[in-house]
Amino acid sequence: MDEKKTKSSTHKIGIYLWIWVLLFVLSFFSYMVDYMHFQGYLRWSLILFFMFAKAGLIMAFFMHLFWERYALVNVLLWPCTAIACFIILMALEAKYTVLTRAFYFLFGG
Repeated sequence: MDEKKTKSSTHKIGIYLWIWVLLFVLSFFSYMVDYMHFQGYLRWSLILFFMFAKAGLIMAFFMHLFWERYALVNVLLWPCTAIACFIILMALEAKYTVLTRAFYFLFGG
């Protein structure tokens, strides 16, 4: 008889432990941003970078997207990218609105 060896779909615990360690390291650096009293755009850039890095690791490994089909990855990553683009566009529009209001408040209509 022909015996087919089935490939196990479980993953070794070591990869998950490494990801946990990496998440703790990223969280440590995220807390260090506050501890070191960074201010302004540097602070928010670092916070967002660490947040997206941790979210990406969680999605990739704990939601098993690293091993899933490419179509499933697209279902989750493209909407997140679109939301990030919309947030950037709203921030730019907010600056424009504030500057326009300040101009008309100072110099009149």
